[in-house]
Amino acid sequence: MTAPQDRILVLKLGALGDFVQALGPFAAIRAHHAQAHLVLLTTGPYEELARSTALFDEIWLDSRPGKLNLSGWFDLRRRLRGGHFDRVYDLQTSDRSSFYFRLLAPGPRPQWSGIARGCSHPHANPARDTMHTIERQAEQLLLAGIDSVVTPEKVLNGKGFEPADAAFLASLGLAPPFALLVPGGAAHRPEKRWPEDHFTALAIQLLADGVQPVLLGGEGEQKTLAKIGKACPGAANLSGATSLLDLVRLARVAHVAIGNDTGPMHLIATAGCPSLVLFSASSDPALCGQRGARVKILRRDRLDDIKVADVVSATKTLVGTGMPA
Repeated sequence: MTAPQDRILVLKLGALGDFVQALGPFAAIRAHHAQAHLVLLTTGPYEELARSTALFDEIWLDSRPGKLNLSGWFDLRRRLRGGHFDRVYDLQTSDRSSFYFRLLAPGPRPQWSGIARGCSHPHANPARDTMHTIERQAEQLLLAGIDSVVTPEKVLNGKGFEPADAAFLASLGLAPPFALLVPGGAAHRPEKRWPEDHFTALAIQLLADGVQPVLLGGEGEQKTLAKIGKACPGAANLSGATSLLDLVRLARVAHVAIGNDTGPMHLIATAGCPSLVLFSASSDPALCGQRGARVKILRRDRLDDIKVADVVSATKTLVGTGMPA
């Protein structure tokens, strides 16, 4: 345990799925350093979610300077050194975050949990890259003296993450039962996206079964969601209309969520929504799959080999009683 004056830094820059899976470690670090001043270094998209956990005394935003942005690197170095941290937990464990360890030279560095060469508490397991993120981070913290890590679900079930109420749903044009559909994903990974026409057929089937389809996505999915919404006018297109906290609130009351292996599905599944996640051979759920009390993975070598009927059947099994009449 730490003294009240101790200062602790946690590094977690992204991406969304990784950030969600770090919620349990965040809580474990807070509990272990209950009296310390705890700072999170993250990036803009995750600031609101991080603040809502109420686990950190300060949240710093990393501008992620490019290789040639010398002034940006000097500013970051000045801030890290000026923080006078006693210990750093690097939960990003990337080349970038490990370089931050080097930025603190010369002079004595803080204790450091991560994979940076020469750090005081290395996660040196040679099999770390074959572990699921949840287990890998728990082992990293164990080697740093933290032997109890709660699940991310426990954090999202706490204060600040209350379910959507009737007024909030009405403001979005929603009324239960509804299903969250997440057709998007990384633009550079099209092999991780179930075909658009399959999502369209699924939305139409859900509506016929008495469940309103709710289309979720950001700027990169606007065209896809617009096409699905045009073919299924009864669907609610919330493209760009929901924050990460909104997704948590919606997930807490949704009938089911169906989507690709992408960040929002991590958040939705962790919030407790029955979730069906579609995987191709291009990603391994054993390493990065969504976790939650009611999560089902449907995987084929190619996503277009997953038929709409397969998804409907798996969804009915997942929710137990099938689609509402």
